[in-house]
Amino acid sequence: MQDPTEPRAVNVAHAWERAYWARRFMVPVEQVEAAVAEVGDDPARVAAHLGRDWPGHEPAT
Repeated sequence: MQDPTEPRAVNVAHAWERAYWARRFMVPVEQVEAAVAEVGDDPARVAAHLGRDWPGHEPAT
């Protein structure tokens, strides 16, 4: 079951949202935008595409 406190989608419509996700995944904004364009807005899929854990903040190993 998904944690209700975690966002359900990676929204990159606004600058502040892009900045939030870039900080969250510890990657440049451009990588977040490219990941969303490629795999959609599901946070787990974006995280996996970026090599990050979800909902964690550290690199996946």
